[in-house]
Amino acid sequence: MKIVGLVLGGVLLVAAAAQLVGFGLAYTVDETEYVVITQFGEVKNVVKSPGLKFKSPVETVVRFDNRLLRIDVPTASMPDVESQFLDIDAYVRYRIENPRLFIETLRDEINAGSTIGNIVIGAIRAEVGVRQREDIIGGDPVTLEDGTIIVEPRVTEDGIETRAAMMQLVLNSANDTVELRENNYGVEIVDVRIKRADFPTAAENSVFDRMRSERSVQAQRLRAEGEQEYLTITADVNRRVRVISANAERDANILSGEGEAQAILILAGALEQDPEFYAFRRSLEAYGKFLKEGTTVVLSSNNNLFQYLENPAVPASKETLSE
Repeated sequence: MKIVGLVLGGVLLVAAAAQLVGFGLAYTVDETEYVVITQFGEVKNVVKSPGLKFKSPVETVVRFDNRLLRIDVPTASMPDVESQFLDIDAYVRYRIENPRLFIETLRDEINAGSTIGNIVIGAIRAEVGVRQREDIIGGDPVTLEDGTIIVEPRVTEDGIETRAAMMQLVLNSANDTVELRENNYGVEIVDVRIKRADFPTAAENSVFDRMRSERSVQAQRLRAEGEQEYLTITADVNRRVRVISANAERDANILSGEGEAQAILILAGALEQDPEFYAFRRSLEAYGKFLKEGTTVVLSSNNNLFQYLENPAVPASKETLSE
């Protein structure tokens, strides 16, 4: 019995020591990971269920995340259908479906990121090369009445946004590539998205120059249209001013003629009522004019006007008033 106890104690001691130095018999599996058991590089077992597990001391535990993994694809310059280059910055989300195939073909997540990234870049390049820039960007610039420029989403005949439709084709092509290879990678690409699509730095200056030229042409056209509109409005205003002035002058002449006619009628009526008084008044106006101009008028005592002025109480005769 002592020998059996010593043997068991030795086994336990060796197991504890092996566990401490990394060659333990027990390991745990988290619910967010897969565990692949290898022996000298050869896959022995794949464990997907969480919990406490056991293995031999010569076996190695390799852990992989069973959740969605992300790959940031390096920015690449790609030509569109018009041979205009765009810098495409994208990312990929994938999931490990078969840990055995994954470790046998890709070994680890770093190598997987490089391999899957290259596959996705090739798929994106193929789709970008047959599309226009607006389809890749996914929108059309629209100028509002106030000059503000907005971007409206561009859609396909099926009502799907052009970029979303393009990325779906990229996703299908990438999945076909990783699944139909002779050595399946054991992964599923879940999503591919373009984060940014810009002109290359070397082409920015030429793009800005072209935009400035287009804006200059548009500004000159707007100025010409404004000048034409100004001349049209000015000519119309001048014409209206001339018409209004002519009508006003005509109305003034008409009113002046009517006023003179009424004055003549009133004067004629007054003359018909007392012609002798009118003749006397005209004589006084004439004498007043002579006196105002400094002319000396000498009246003799025999003059009828002198006699009238000397004694105005005596009624003047018609001859007196006419002198």
